[in-house]
Order: sequence, then structure tokens, then C-alpha cells
Amino acid sequence: MKNITEQLILSLAPNPAAAANGKKISKNGDFQKLYRSADDTLYMGECRGSGKNPYITSADYIDPERPVFRCSCPSRQFPCKHSLGLMYEMMSDKKFEICEIPEDIQRKRGKIAAKSAPAKAPEDMTPEELEKAEKKKASAEKSAKSAKKKKLQKQLEGLDLAEKAVKDLVSAGLGTMGGASLPTYRSLSKQLGDYYLNGPQRLFNRLITEITEFQKDNLEIHYDNAIDAIEKLYSLIKKSREYINTKIENDDVANDDTILYEELGGNWKLSELEALGKCKKNAGMAQLSFWVTFDEARKEFVDTGAWCDLDDGNIYLTKNFRPVKSLKYVKAEDSVFGAAEIPSMAIYPGGINPRVRWDVASIRELNGSDYDKIRSLAVTSIAAELKPIKNKLQSAMASPVLYKLVAFSKIGKCGDGIALKDKDGGTILLEDFPELEPTAARLEILPASARNGVMLCGFWFNAEKRRISAQPLCVIPDGENSVIRLLY
Repeated sequence: MKNITEQLILSLAPNPAAAANGKKISKNGDFQKLYRSADDTLYMGECRGSGKNPYITSADYIDPERPVFRCSCPSRQFPCKHSLGLMYEMMSDKKFEICEIPEDIQRKRGKIAAKSAPAKAPEDMTPEELEKAEKKKASAEKSAKSAKKKKLQKQLEGLDLAEKAVKDLVSAGLGTMGGASLPTYRSLSKQLGDYYLNGPQRLFNRLITEITEFQKDNLEIHYDNAIDAIEKLYSLIKKSREYINTKIENDDVANDDTILYEELGGNWKLSELEALGKCKKNAGMAQLSFWVTFDEARKEFVDTGAWCDLDDGNIYLTKNFRPVKSLKYVKAEDSVFGAAEIPSMAIYPGGINPRVRWDVASIRELNGSDYDKIRSLAVTSIAAELKPIKNKLQSAMASPVLYKLVAFSKIGKCGDGIALKDKDGGTILLEDFPELEPTAARLEILPASARNGVMLCGFWFNAEKRRISAQPLCVIPDGENSVIRLLY
């Protein structure tokens, strides 16, 4: 029997409610029959449902690292509550009758194996097979190239539309954007999505949000944020047009190692990133912080993990996007308290804190050498980092917060606020970024032993005070093997 734990079930469930419903199904005895294959790779069950016939659900462990869950129910959740209920039955050591692997499961396994099997090498093909393969490849490449060219042309049309709207808005003044004009601008923002312009659409939505909030409370900060959104939007439009025109002129539609690819509606596959060399083998990563935010412009929750590369101290981010309209079907991420050993980690194009992603990883506890390594990799001078951070924050495509590990010698009061002193004697105010959960005040209850060590800081530009501030996310005290998370 497979070793199933409740923690494993919760990690696979798309949401807590689905896990709770699966547990209830098991507890109520809704499974009428339970089966498993003699080789322990397939588990099946017949479960009572709302219909006349029971649902057939299965858990296929032909690849133990990537189990496949199937169910005859109409649910769009994955795994569904019946699949989760089956795992609760397995966890409870229920008796499963030995059965043969059904033919339909064998066929599905065969299709999966065929897809993942390496293509036949050209030298192993007959002349006829080789000719057929080359024609098929050429035809596919031609179709893909034609589709990408059409997309680039459509994006240029969308950029013209966005630029005209920005110029009209600037000429008329931001005050004209309120009232009856807002629905028009919201409609324009939706159009930008039809033109595959994710980045410009996001900034346009941010502009609309700031103007809407300004009309509610008249706070000057919203007006400043709107101006910032316009500046970044115009810059992004200009860079995007130059990028697209260059690709069209060079007859080049290949994916590039640039963040513009995603800003212009592209979605990276792990294989594509690996082909570009955006991959790290045998990576060791320690998660130091975790938080969930709501992106008003994109109408989605974003689960973000901040990870320290145990080789070089770089801070990478994992992101899980959960659109509001699909919350039931997208699994929420959670904190990871430990280090991930990753055979292959894909790295997205980006700046100081690129996004990373992986398929498979093993989690282990952090040990003393890990903590020593993290401390040794932290920067000791904030002053040396501020200029590149400030330059990066001004970029149209940059994240509003940049993350670095800082070695500090003291945390203390500075006027009405809290400041950090680095190992070189430089200081910076610790203030909360408006879109993150507040953490700075939590430093006041830190034990005396945690008043020096290493801090993960989120650097951001405080437009109201016209300076760079830093939000504390975690503290690793000197001489201690622990991470004090302020966001977790």
C-alpha cells in the first residue's frame, strides 16, 4: 500500500474545502468498492454520488512523482473531492481488492508514454519516414511562424490604440478621466487584452484604479501613482513597438530572452526556457518568506514565495496566479519551511529577482551549514545597492519591490519609525510597502538575540516621502539556526 499522509492530501487538494469534502466522503462510507493493482501502481474506487450510477475514480502511480487522478464525475476541480476521498481511504488502511489494470487505463498510460518517448532518431528512419517527418516539421514551422507574424501585427495595432489613448488623456488632463469617461477607458483596457498586450493592459488598469481611488478620497498619492503609471505605460509602449518592429524586419518570430515576451502576452513553457539556457541544474533553494496579495488590475490572487539560492545568495520568486473567476479550480500555494533540492529549475527572464519554476523537488530541513551560507551571502552595504535598485525600480517592467539579503548590526528607533543599520554603518528606514501585509511593527517584539544578523528586505520607492524604504520580511539571527518569518 502507498504511504499516504493527510499533509500530502492537503498539498494536492485544489483548496481546503475540496479536501474537507473528500474526507467527509471517506468518513461517510460512500465508497462501495475499493480496488488496487497487484503491482501497487493503480488504486480505484466506486463512490456514491448524486446520480444513479456510482462514480469511478482512480489514482494512477505509474510515475510515483506525478500521480494521475481520474474520475467520471463532472467536477472541474482537479483532483476532485472523490479522488481526494480515495486517498483518505488509502490513508485509513481500508481493504482494497486486488484487480487487473483496466484496458482504458492501459491505453491512457500508453498515450502518455508515447508523448513522453523520445522521437525516432533520423538515422533510424527509412528514407520515406525521414521525408515525411521533414515535411511535417516544415509545415508545422511555417504555420507557427505565420500565426506569430499575425499576432505581432495585431499587437502593433493595439499599441497604436494605447498610445493614442495615453496622448489624449495627457492632453486633456487626468481630471477628465473620471465620471462618465471611466467606462470608456475600462472598455479600452479590455480591448488591449484582445490585442495580446498584457503589460500595457495591466498598467492601464492600474491607472484606472488610481483615478477611481483619487475620486473617492482625494489623496494626492493616488494622483502621483497615476502619473507614474502613465510614464511606465508610455515607456512600455515605446519599447514594445521597437521590439516588434525589429522582429518583423528581421523575419524573426523566435522567443527571446526578454521580459517583453511575457509583457506582450507570451506564456513560457519550461522546455522553452531550458532551450534558451534559462535553467539551473541541481539547485538548492531555501524559502525565507511567503505572502498572498490581490492584484486589482488583473483581478487575481498571487501566491509569492521568496527563495534564497544557497549557491550565490540571489533571491528568486515563485508565483502562483489564481484568477478570481477560477478560484475553485486553481490550487493555492503555501509556505515551505525548509530547503528544496531541485533537479532542474527554470528561470524566467527578469531583473534582480527573476521568477522561477520547477516540476519536481524534494524538501529537507535547513541545517547549520545552510544558515551559515545564507549569512555569508548577504550584502553588507546598503549604500552600494541603492543606486542599482533605484534605477531598476524606475523601469516600466520592473516589480515595485526588489528583494535582497542584508547583513545588519542593529535595529532601532529612528524618530517615529524603525531603522536598520548595516554591517558597514549605513542605515535605511524600515517601512511597509502599501500592498503587502504590515511587518515593520513586528520588529519591536524581536528578542534581543535577533537584533543582529541577516534580514530579507523588500526595497521600494516611497513616492510620498521621495525615498527608498525597505520592508522587513524575515530575520536570521547571528549564531542561531532559525528563520524568524515576519511574512510566512
